[in-house]
Amino acid sequence: MSATQLAQWLALTGAGGGLGAMARAALTLALPAARLPLATLLVNAAGSLAAGAIMARLSAAGAADTAAARHWHAFLMTGFCGGFTTFSAFSWQTLELLQRGDTAAAGANIALSLALCLAAVWLGFLIARP
Repeated sequence: MSATQLAQWLALTGAGGGLGAMARAALTLALPAARLPLATLLVNAAGSLAAGAIMARLSAAGAADTAAARHWHAFLMTGFCGGFTTFSAFSWQTLELLQRGDTAAAGANIALSLALCLAAVWLGFLIARP
């Protein structure tokens, strides 16, 4: 990768990441606090749905091998989805639940996150596949 290509990739990733982080923050502020971290669950499921859809589109008909597809991957997958999804927040919030002794909520958070995100990425791929 040339210096110019690297600079483009970093700029696209940064722009997408900033937008993704702002979208995550807006959703977190819009949802009320609850026993389970619902905003994190929804963000991770929505991000997984988007990732499935994006990858289906980018992988269609060899599109992943084009410069445009690489740019969209940097902006949407690495940037936006990386800034939007909150797996590190999921991990921290689950640890906090365990440290408080709320193992039922921690287990529910783990099970729901896994099930929702795997289902969402599969659904996103199915919806967006040409």
